[in-house]
Amino acid sequence: MLNIALPKGRLGDKVYKLFSACGYDCSVMETDDRRLVLSDEGGKVQYLLVKPSDVAIYVEHGAADVGVVGKDVLLEGGNDVYELLDLGFGVCRMCVAAPVGFRADLSAPLRVATKYPAITKRYYAGKSREIEIIKLNGSIELAPILGLSDVIVDIVETGTTLKQNNLEVIETILPISARLIANKAAMRFKASNVNPLLAALQAKATEGEKA
Repeated sequence: MLNIALPKGRLGDKVYKLFSACGYDCSVMETDDRRLVLSDEGGKVQYLLVKPSDVAIYVEHGAADVGVVGKDVLLEGGNDVYELLDLGFGVCRMCVAAPVGFRADLSAPLRVATKYPAITKRYYAGKSREIEIIKLNGSIELAPILGLSDVIVDIVETGTTLKQNNLEVIETILPISARLIANKAAMRFKASNVNPLLAALQAKATEGEKA
Protein backbone atom coordinates (compact mmCIF):
# COMPACT_ATOMS: atom_id res chain seq x y z
CA MET A 1 0.00 0.00 0.00
CA LEU A 2 1.24 3.49 -0.89
CA ASN A 3 0.99 5.91 2.03
CA ILE A 4 0.37 9.50 0.92
CA ALA A 5 0.46 12.49 3.28
CA LEU A 6 -1.90 15.18 2.07
CA PRO A 7 -2.43 18.65 3.52
CA LYS A 8 -5.75 19.60 5.02
CA GLY A 9 -7.44 22.84 3.98
CA ARG A 10 -7.47 24.85 0.76
CA LEU A 11 -4.31 23.32 -0.68
CA GLY A 12 -5.64 19.86 0.09
CA ASP A 13 -8.80 20.46 -1.96
CA LYS A 14 -6.66 21.15 -5.04
CA VAL A 15 -4.56 18.07 -4.38
CA TYR A 16 -7.62 15.81 -4.14
CA LYS A 17 -8.86 16.99 -7.55
CA LEU A 18 -5.44 16.50 -9.12
CA PHE A 19 -5.00 12.99 -7.73
CA SER A 20 -8.53 12.03 -8.82
CA ALA A 21 -7.74 13.25 -12.33
CA CYS A 22 -4.68 10.98 -12.30
CA GLY A 23 -6.76 7.92 -11.44
CA TYR A 24 -6.19 7.89 -7.69
CA ASP A 25 -9.53 7.62 -5.92
CA CYS A 26 -9.97 10.49 -3.46
CA SER A 27 -13.76 10.28 -3.15
CA VAL A 28 -13.45 9.28 0.52
CA MET A 29 -12.04 12.79 1.18
CA GLU A 30 -15.21 14.38 -0.18
CA THR A 31 -17.39 12.92 2.56
CA ASP A 32 -17.93 14.17 6.12
CA ASP A 33 -15.68 11.41 7.44
CA ARG A 34 -13.58 12.84 10.29
CA ARG A 35 -10.95 10.10 10.22
CA LEU A 36 -7.38 11.20 9.54
CA VAL A 37 -6.30 7.94 7.89
CA LEU A 38 -8.41 6.94 4.87
CA SER A 39 -8.04 4.27 2.19
CA ASP A 40 -9.28 4.12 -1.39
CA GLU A 41 -11.83 1.47 -2.33
CA GLY A 42 -9.22 -0.72 -3.97
CA GLY A 43 -7.05 -0.75 -0.86
CA LYS A 44 -3.96 0.30 -2.84
CA VAL A 45 -3.56 3.79 -1.39
CA GLN A 46 -3.79 5.07 2.16
CA TYR A 47 -4.19 8.81 2.66
CA LEU A 48 -2.93 10.56 5.78
CA LEU A 49 -4.58 13.95 6.34
CA VAL A 50 -2.22 16.24 8.23
CA LYS A 51 -1.49 19.89 8.86
CA PRO A 52 0.36 21.35 5.82
CA SER A 53 3.42 22.26 7.87
CA ASP A 54 3.71 18.64 9.10
CA VAL A 55 3.58 16.83 5.73
CA ALA A 56 7.34 16.85 5.18
CA ILE A 57 7.96 15.55 8.71
CA TYR A 58 5.71 12.53 8.14
CA VAL A 59 7.46 11.83 4.83
CA GLU A 60 10.98 12.33 6.17
CA HIS A 61 10.43 9.84 9.00
CA GLY A 62 8.72 7.23 6.84
CA ALA A 63 5.19 7.48 8.23
CA ALA A 64 4.25 8.44 4.66
CA ASP A 65 5.95 7.39 1.43
CA VAL A 66 5.10 10.54 -0.50
CA GLY A 67 3.36 13.83 0.21
CA VAL A 68 2.37 17.20 -1.16
CA VAL A 69 3.80 20.28 0.49
CA GLY A 70 4.52 23.93 -0.23
CA LYS A 71 8.06 24.89 -1.19
CA ASP A 72 8.09 27.33 1.73
CA VAL A 73 7.62 24.45 4.19
CA LEU A 74 10.48 22.51 2.61
CA LEU A 75 12.87 25.44 2.75
CA GLU A 76 11.95 26.39 6.29
CA GLY A 77 12.08 22.84 7.68
CA GLY A 78 15.13 21.61 5.76
CA ASN A 79 13.63 18.11 5.73
CA ASP A 80 15.71 15.23 4.33
CA VAL A 81 13.37 14.15 1.51
CA TYR A 82 13.39 13.92 -2.27
CA GLU A 83 11.63 16.74 -4.09
CA LEU A 84 10.16 15.01 -7.14
CA LEU A 85 7.92 17.48 -8.95
CA ASP A 86 6.63 21.04 -9.02
CA LEU A 87 2.86 20.52 -9.20
CA GLY A 88 2.23 24.02 -10.55
CA PHE A 89 -0.50 25.14 -8.16
CA GLY A 90 -0.56 26.92 -4.80
CA VAL A 91 1.54 29.53 -6.56
CA CYS A 92 2.61 32.58 -4.54
CA ARG A 93 5.78 34.44 -3.50
CA MET A 94 7.94 34.73 -0.41
CA CYS A 95 8.45 38.46 -0.03
CA VAL A 96 9.77 41.25 2.15
CA ALA A 97 7.07 43.84 2.78
CA ALA A 98 7.18 47.18 4.59
CA PRO A 99 5.02 50.23 5.22
CA VAL A 100 4.55 52.31 2.08
CA GLY A 101 7.46 54.74 1.77
CA PHE A 102 9.69 52.83 4.22
CA ARG A 103 13.40 53.66 4.16
CA ALA A 104 15.77 51.38 6.07
CA ASP A 105 18.35 52.70 8.51
CA LEU A 106 21.46 50.93 7.25
CA SER A 107 23.38 51.82 10.41
CA ALA A 108 21.11 49.65 12.60
CA PRO A 109 19.98 46.00 12.49
CA LEU A 110 16.79 45.51 10.47
CA ARG A 111 13.92 44.24 12.63
CA VAL A 112 12.08 41.49 10.70
CA ALA A 113 8.83 39.85 11.81
CA THR A 114 8.16 36.47 10.20
CA LYS A 115 6.82 32.93 10.47
CA TYR A 116 9.89 31.81 8.51
CA PRO A 117 13.07 32.51 10.54
CA ALA A 118 15.27 29.99 8.68
CA ILE A 119 14.41 31.36 5.22
CA THR A 120 14.77 34.91 6.51
CA LYS A 121 18.19 34.28 8.08
CA ARG A 122 19.55 32.71 4.87
CA TYR A 123 18.19 35.50 2.71
CA TYR A 124 19.68 38.34 4.72
CA ALA A 125 22.94 36.46 5.33
CA GLY A 126 23.31 36.39 1.54
CA LYS A 127 22.93 40.17 1.55
CA SER A 128 25.35 40.57 4.49
CA ARG A 129 22.62 42.48 6.31
CA GLU A 130 22.43 42.40 10.10
CA ILE A 131 18.90 41.61 11.30
CA GLU A 132 16.85 40.98 14.40
CA ILE A 133 14.20 38.31 13.86
CA ILE A 134 10.87 38.54 15.65
CA LYS A 135 9.13 35.16 15.35
CA LEU A 136 5.36 35.41 15.03
CA ASN A 137 2.72 32.80 14.21
CA GLY A 138 -0.06 34.98 12.84
CA SER A 139 -1.14 38.50 11.85
CA ILE A 140 2.36 39.26 10.61
CA GLU A 141 1.12 42.47 8.94
CA LEU A 142 0.37 43.95 12.35
CA ALA A 143 4.05 44.02 13.41
CA PRO A 144 5.25 47.03 11.36
CA ILE A 145 1.95 48.86 11.91
CA LEU A 146 2.54 48.80 15.68
CA GLY A 147 6.28 49.41 15.42
CA LEU A 148 7.20 45.90 16.53
CA SER A 149 9.26 45.41 13.36
CA ASP A 150 10.59 47.42 10.42
CA VAL A 151 9.57 44.87 7.78
CA ILE A 152 7.98 41.45 7.46
CA VAL A 153 8.87 38.31 5.51
CA ASP A 154 5.79 36.34 4.51
CA ILE A 155 3.90 34.58 1.75
CA VAL A 156 2.15 36.93 -0.68
CA GLU A 157 -0.54 35.64 -3.02
CA THR A 158 -2.62 38.60 -4.22
CA GLY A 159 -1.20 41.40 -2.06
CA THR A 160 -4.68 42.53 -1.00
CA THR A 161 -4.00 42.19 2.73
CA LEU A 162 -0.81 44.21 2.38
CA LYS A 163 -2.58 47.03 0.56
CA GLN A 164 -5.39 47.13 3.10
CA ASN A 165 -2.79 47.63 5.83
CA ASN A 166 -0.75 50.24 3.94
CA LEU A 167 2.10 47.81 3.26
CA GLU A 168 3.88 47.00 0.00
CA VAL A 169 6.30 44.39 -1.33
CA ILE A 170 9.83 45.78 -1.46
CA GLU A 171 11.72 42.56 -2.31
CA THR A 172 10.78 39.15 -3.67
CA ILE A 173 12.80 36.33 -2.13
CA LEU A 174 11.59 33.36 -4.19
CA PRO A 175 8.53 31.82 -5.91
CA ILE A 176 6.50 29.24 -4.00
CA SER A 177 4.30 26.38 -5.24
CA ALA A 178 3.16 22.90 -4.21
CA ARG A 179 5.70 20.09 -4.56
CA LEU A 180 5.51 16.29 -4.59
CA ILE A 181 8.05 14.88 -2.15
CA ALA A 182 9.11 11.34 -1.29
CA ASN A 183 10.75 9.46 1.53
CA LYS A 184 14.25 8.38 0.48
CA ALA A 185 13.80 4.76 1.53
CA ALA A 186 10.43 4.58 -0.22
CA MET A 187 12.08 5.62 -3.49
CA ARG A 188 14.27 2.53 -3.19
CA PHE A 189 11.92 -0.08 -1.82
CA LYS A 190 8.50 1.09 -3.04
CA ALA A 191 9.49 2.52 -6.42
CA SER A 192 6.88 0.34 -8.14
CA ASN A 193 4.22 2.23 -6.15
CA VAL A 194 5.74 5.71 -6.29
CA ASN A 195 6.78 5.86 -9.95
CA PRO A 196 3.28 5.37 -11.47
CA LEU A 197 1.98 8.25 -9.34
CA LEU A 198 4.91 10.44 -10.34
CA ALA A 199 4.42 9.61 -14.03
CA ALA A 200 0.69 10.40 -13.87
CA LEU A 201 1.33 13.73 -12.16
CA GLN A 202 4.07 14.60 -14.66
CA ALA A 203 1.68 13.87 -17.51
CA LYS A 204 -0.93 16.19 -15.98
CA ALA A 205 1.67 18.90 -15.52
CA THR A 206 2.66 18.57 -19.18
CA GLU A 207 -0.99 18.82 -20.24
CA GLY A 208 -1.31 21.99 -18.21
CA GLU A 209 1.72 23.55 -19.85
CA LYS A 210 0.38 22.79 -23.34
CA ALA A 211 -3.03 24.20 -22.45
